Amino acid sequence: MNNFCSRTRREFLWQTGAGFTGTALAGLLSNDGFFENQTVAADGQTEWTNPLAPKDPHFTPKATSVIFIYCYGGPSHIDTFDYKPNMKGMDNKTVTVKTFGRGGHRSQGRIVEPRWNFKQYGECGKWVSDLFPHKAQMVDDIAFIHSMTADSPIHGSAMLMMNSGRILSGSPCLGSWTTYGLGSENQDLPGFVVMLDPRGGPISGAKNWSCGYMPASYQATIMRSKGTPILNLTPPQGMTQSTQRKLLDTLAEYNKAHQQPRNDNSDLAARIANYELAFRMQTAAPEATDITKETAATHEQYGMNDAKSGTFGRQCLLARRLVERGVRFVQIYSGGNHNDANWDAHGDLKHNHDLHAAETDKPIAGLLKDLKQRGMLKNTLIVWGGEFGRQPTAEYAKGTGRDHNSYGFTMWMAGGGIKGGVSVGTTDELGSRAVDDRFHVRNLHATILSQLGFDPNKLSYFYDGLDHRLVGVEGAEPIRQVMA
Repeated sequence: MNNFCSRTRREFLWQTGAGFTGTALAGLLSNDGFFENQTVAADGQTEWTNPLAPKDPHFTPKATSVIFIYCYGGPSHIDTFDYKPNMKGMDNKTVTVKTFGRGGHRSQGRIVEPRWNFKQYGECGKWVSDLFPHKAQMVDDIAFIHSMTADSPIHGSAMLMMNSGRILSGSPCLGSWTTYGLGSENQDLPGFVVMLDPRGGPISGAKNWSCGYMPASYQATIMRSKGTPILNLTPPQGMTQSTQRKLLDTLAEYNKAHQQPRNDNSDLAARIANYELAFRMQTAAPEATDITKETAATHEQYGMNDAKSGTFGRQCLLARRLVERGVRFVQIYSGGNHNDANWDAHGDLKHNHDLHAAETDKPIAGLLKDLKQRGMLKNTLIVWGGEFGRQPTAEYAKGTGRDHNSYGFTMWMAGGGIKGGVSVGTTDELGSRAVDDRFHVRNLHATILSQLGFDPNKLSYFYDGLDHRLVGVEGAEPIRQVMA
């Protein structure tokens, strides 16, 4: 036993202590130019490159960045943008309708008619609920997709599908695919940023913004809605920037000399990449997130002077500032934690949606207007929606709550080469399922990738013997009816 323990301690010292002497040696040799011709991958031939360096897409893109406004919990399409006038007067009527949600499969239910009135807006005459008086003014810039479908009516798996194209965890999310394909335009800021609701993160947590089997360089950076936006940027006490720079140079040279081909998931590479980015962000991030430089009129436009919409308005303004500085993908979560803290309206539908609409309506409209005024909407793709919609019938014997609906729901897109003032696809007269031009989540992903300049069926990442794609082995076509 003693010999075994002693041998283990020696192995520990060799792997931790002696290993770092090699790192120090690498730093000394780099000063003498030893690594000038050694920056190659492990195969000894492929030139090492920064994984976040800007890359060319398959063809000229319409969009260069994406802002995905994720309404966690599943907003009700028939109470927001999918107008169902025939439901008026049907409240509490029992009808035969097949549904599938948290409550399982059902063949009939009690109608909950929409709790808000609809009006027509814009030149396109789009019907929009009173929930969104501000976004309603922007319908001529928006393409509505009313026939989305997904594979799961359960939050965890449905969120994973919307974010990564799979109902199981372990695959890269949409933001990771974007930075993998395009790199980043700004090497001093993350290529992929996620902003969470201050009430908490969504179910499945970090799996929703994971880089999966891709290198850690493509993982999202979390930006907080209050306080210091990005944590852990302050150097350790006593460590100067020059000391950090020397350490990073040493580690970087060591990493380059030991780079793994194609699929570098090594812990050392991840630590170096994250530490290097944190070092660069110490200067760039504070400037990018300093919204005090924005005008009072801009703050008002984003709803930041209202207690209800102030937090989400700040996040939308930060998103604009980030994409303005070259960040590729920003995802903002509306809703967190559980139940009425998000759009999951199982109990009181009106209370739930009044709350979240008040928080988000003016900020989102402000974002669209601001991007348009600055000439940025043409190359910034905005995506809005949740993991699914809601059913036309009540979930319980009493109350107005709706169960989950993955058979048919609404999402919308704007900017980035998307046609404005159009609506595609339909659900049945009760909104229980998509009936015309049915689209799957994979079609949405294919559309986003296409606007970014990629053939969605050719953008792939080799892992575990397979060429993986966001749209899966079965592939998917973009929703061309919304593409300009």
